Amino acid sequence: MMGVLPEYLRRELYSHKGDYGVVLGVGGSFGMSGAISFAGRASLLVGAGLSRLAAPDSIYDVVAGLCPESTIIPLPSDRNGKISLRAFDVLIDRANGVSSVFIGAGLGRSAGLDRLTFNFLSYLGGVVNLSGVVVDADGLNALCGCVPVFVKRNVIFTPHAAEFSRLICGAASGAEFNETLSKIQEKYDRSNLTYRINVTKKFAQEHNIVTVLKGHETIVTDGDEVFINNMSGNPGMATGGSGDVLTGMIAGLLARGFSVFDAAKLGVYLHGAAGDAAEKFYGQESLIATHILEHIPTAIKNLKNNYD
Repeated sequence: MMGVLPEYLRRELYSHKGDYGVVLGVGGSFGMSGAISFAGRASLLVGAGLSRLAAPDSIYDVVAGLCPESTIIPLPSDRNGKISLRAFDVLIDRANGVSSVFIGAGLGRSAGLDRLTFNFLSYLGGVVNLSGVVVDADGLNALCGCVPVFVKRNVIFTPHAAEFSRLICGAASGAEFNETLSKIQEKYDRSNLTYRINVTKKFAQEHNIVTVLKGHETIVTDGDEVFINNMSGNPGMATGGSGDVLTGMIAGLLARGFSVFDAAKLGVYLHGAAGDAAEKFYGQESLIATHILEHIPTAIKNLKNNYD
């Protein structure tokens, strides 16, 4: 059930940046500029050709400084520095011609943003030649109680335990949410792993979504096939920004040409491997998201060496 990792795609001698895909990232808010920047850089570090980051104009300069390799798209913002519902038409225009999309990193919450997220994802479901969409963080929270059933299986959700519990319970809170969260977070044993697999598979099947349930032995499933990452990762990766790096890595792998399921499981493995490489330098206590970014190249080189 662990599954086999795909071989890394080769870069051709006669090629240019357009051959390796364009990632569109949507996220960021006032005070949360690092998240979308981490994701944007991660998408490039796994090999995507271009990164375009759509962020509220309230943090335009900050994101541009943190991720100079990306093109920054300023979006209309509300009075709280979050992306405004008025940004929908801009996003629709900028989504044309991209290879993959991620949404949610540092996004924040508002009624307008929840509506924007649902409408934008619904639109993306009909975009031709889009390799896939990665939804994380507040992109997931925006869908609680209204998770779409996607026609094409090209959407990846990457929830941690609390986010996944909210998705399962819908708008419900209190006892139902707490019970579900408790089961998912229960101290590891075989029965707990079986529960996590079954509930993740069921969710993926019902919504036609590739689901990545993050945590110890991260589960990746499309509702049929299951991949369990017990080969990489360590507790030091439980740090702010780590999930944003994973989001960008998966989006970059989608743009690079990997299938949706392969991008998800390879992204999870490489994310953990980068964290393991970083741990050797910094230890678990001092490991931060920037260190994971720094060691993505090492993780990829080591993976490629395994095929030689």
